[in-house]
This record gives sequence, structure tokens and C-alpha cells, in this order.
Amino acid sequence: QLVESGGGLVQAGGSLRLSCVASKNIFNINRMAWYRQTPGKQRELVAYITSGGSTNYADSVKGRFTISADNVKNTMYPQMNSLKPEDTAVYYCNSHPAYISPWGQGTQVTVSS
Repeated sequence: QLVESGGGLVQAGGSLRLSCVASKNIFNINRMAWYRQTPGKQRELVAYITSGGSTNYADSVKGRFTISADNVKNTMYPQMNSLKPEDTAVYYCNSHPAYISPWGQGTQVTVSS
């Protein structure tokens, strides 16, 4: 139901655009979000977008990440600019709060210094 893609290896300062494709009945819920997780740490909320297009970002990515959604394609994107090594993580999408089960496989983002 949730399929993330677009991750990869990028140098610090670079950019990546991830994608999350969800089934239509999921995408029509109120808020869709991106999360990330590094080994040994809890999954953290990165950003979310409401059905009305409002967005909210974690302080750590504010000004660098932009979340958007294509309701026709049932796809959500974060455009990630000015990437930092601390952005290295597996990125996942889900609702906010996260109640869609199971989670997708995620997509690995690695930022080298």
C-alpha cells in the first residue's frame, strides 16, 4: 500500500527527490507524512502535508525540504535540498499520526561529507 523510492547516495549540499506512492483510499486521508529512521533511534517525523495542501516541517529540515503531493497520481514527494550528513536515514511515508500498516520498505538516503 505504501511504496517509497528515490533514495541514494549524495554529497553534502546535494539534492534528492523521494517519492511515495499510495493507494487512493490511503491518499485521501487527511495528512500524509514523511518519517526517517537511523539505526538505534526511533522513527522521527520529518514533514507532513494536509489534504488542503498545508505543510509542516521538523525544525531540522525547515527551509531545506519541501513536501508536495499529486492527488491524481496518489504520490507524495519531498524535495530535499542542501542535504547534510545528519539527513542520512531510511525514509518512510505514512499518515500522520502513523496508523497505516504495514509500513513500506522505505528508501535509503545516504549523505556523504
